[in-house]
Amino acid sequence: MNKTIADGKQPVLLERKYLLPFLLVTTLFFSWALAAQLNDILVRQFQKALELSRGQAGLIQTAFYFGYFFGAIPAGLVMKRFGYKNGILVGLALYCGGALMFYPAAEVRAFGLFLAALYIIAFGLAFLETAANPYVSVMGDPRTGPSRLNIAQSFYGIGAFLGPFLGSIFIFSGIEYTPVEIAALAQAELDAWRAAEAKTVQQPYLWLAACVAVVAALVFCSKFPALTEAVGDAAGAQQARVRDLFRHRHLVLAAVTQFFYVGAQVCIWSFFIDFTKDLSPETTEKAAGKLLAYGFLALMVGRFSGGFIMQRVAPQRLLLSYAVINIGLLGVAITTSGWLAIWALWLTTLFMSIMWPTVFALGVRDLGHLTKLGSSLMIMAIAGGAVFPPLMGYVADLSGDIQLSLLVPMTGFLMVCYYAAKGWRPC
Repeated sequence: MNKTIADGKQPVLLERKYLLPFLLVTTLFFSWALAAQLNDILVRQFQKALELSRGQAGLIQTAFYFGYFFGAIPAGLVMKRFGYKNGILVGLALYCGGALMFYPAAEVRAFGLFLAALYIIAFGLAFLETAANPYVSVMGDPRTGPSRLNIAQSFYGIGAFLGPFLGSIFIFSGIEYTPVEIAALAQAELDAWRAAEAKTVQQPYLWLAACVAVVAALVFCSKFPALTEAVGDAAGAQQARVRDLFRHRHLVLAAVTQFFYVGAQVCIWSFFIDFTKDLSPETTEKAAGKLLAYGFLALMVGRFSGGFIMQRVAPQRLLLSYAVINIGLLGVAITTSGWLAIWALWLTTLFMSIMWPTVFALGVRDLGHLTKLGSSLMIMAIAGGAVFPPLMGYVADLSGDIQLSLLVPMTGFLMVCYYAAKGWRPC
């Protein structure tokens, strides 16, 4: 129950004057999840449309996560100079522009142009993610800030679910050929099929661009609350130096762990559809895409239940348990066949649920005025999502065995195990 304030009234969760800005900022959580998880559909679709190997298709995630990585610092600088609202508008403009680039890229079937579009989208999302959390926290009574933030963040899970779910409906055409059937097609038929498959992304991304443009227009016309930094926070930020971060071993190891973990996470989601099709050829791409989407609902369940479990179990112990479970599940996915292996891989998403936030919280523990810099270091560690997927793809290409390539994400969970067992302890 909330504590009453001096006049006996309950603190208000959200004042009426902030309702529209809150709803608009909440859509940002939804929008970056939707864009990120649509990539999992593109990894499969572009293999067909652009005649890519799995290693080449993994570059989709490389372009996207490097966009995030390189966009973080410019986003902070723009918002410091021009304000958070203008930073959001810049981010939405980049997001919209990148989505619109999908149309000409599909017309000419140019993989490089698609990668540029994804990089621009992610560069814009870095602006949105930089702005969203602090804005939600100041839209009302500070004591109800955490509640507002939890409500807003719940929309991330909805976007993560809808990305592959809608992508499997509107991007996958349902026309699938086996390698033998492809080899039997005349060149003109093959070219026509690949061109048609490339164009399936045009309408969904045009609609995405239109929706983002509408949000940008509403943000432009809305009055947003001023965002000010507390005096104590500002003084601490002036004292903080990047080199001081490396005196905190648990923080450095947390950043390394996040790099490996995000790499493992993106690997599994990027190639889940390929994995399902290889082990169950009769399963359609649409069905495999929807199964992936339901995995993100499992992620939400795992995150909520993990929060309750941590009231009785130390976070590092639960983190270690989940990492060990995922290593075991990957072992099953590598060594068995059919739907047993598929369900084992699917279940890893449930046990990934607590990993990012738990490593993050353990990493910034006891940092004091270095907390903001430490947080930035770990956010930059999402670059692991740019490195690991093409590596997994090339292992699958060279070995001819997508199950064997799961050894790549397994290294990520091994790193999580080490951090949960020893690396989390502050020096």
